[in-house]
Amino acid sequence: MLACDEVGRGALAGPVAVGMVVIDASVKRMPAGLRDSKLLPEPKRELLAPRASAWVLASAVGEATAEEIDRHGIMACLGMAGARAFAALGIDSGLVSGAPLLLDGNHDWLSARIEHRARVITRIKADRDCASVSAASVIAKVHRDRAMRRAHEATPSTTGTRTRATPAAPTSPRSPSTARATCIGAPGCTTAPPNRRRRCSTSK
Repeated sequence: MLACDEVGRGALAGPVAVGMVVIDASVKRMPAGLRDSKLLPEPKRELLAPRASAWVLASAVGEATAEEIDRHGIMACLGMAGARAFAALGIDSGLVSGAPLLLDGNHDWLSARIEHRARVITRIKADRDCASVSAASVIAKVHRDRAMRRAHEATPSTTGTRTRATPAAPTSPRSPSTARATCIGAPGCTTAPPNRRRRCSTSK
C-alpha cells in the first residue's frame, strides 16, 4: 500500500512538496509520537523524519517549484509533485499496479498524473488518522523546511523563514525564484485520540 500527503500548499513562497511512502503488513509498530506534521513542533519533526523513513518500506518526496505553481496553478502542481514522488520511489510498476494509495483530503489530484497506476483513495484527515500518511507528511515537511532554510541562507535578505509552512505576512521582499504570485490557504486539523490512529486502514 502507498500513502501520500502534500506540504507547502498554503505557503507564500517556495515549492509545494508531496511525500509518498510504501508499507505492507510486515511493518512494525509506528514510531512513537508520529502524527500529522502540522501538529508537531519543528524539533520533533526533525527527530521523527528519519524514524518515519526507517519505518516504511520506501519513501520519496517530489516537488513543483514556485515558478511552476504560478504557471500551471496549485492543483496541477500537486499532481506534478505527486507524480515525481511516485517515480522517485523506484518501485517496479508491476508491484504497485492497482495497489491502494491513500491520499489525504477529498479531491483526487493524483490519479491522472500517475496514469492510474495505483488505486487512489481519498480520505479527509488521513494525515491525522492514518500513520502511513502522517509519515509521508513528516518526511515531506522536513524535506521542504530544509530546502527553505538553504534558500534563506543563500539569500537571507529575500527569503523569510516564516514562509516554510503556513501563510504569514512577509517581513521583507521575496525572491523572484521562490515567491509565489498567489496564496491558497490550507485548513488546520485537530488531534485525534491514539485509539483512532491506524497504520493504513481506508475504512471509516
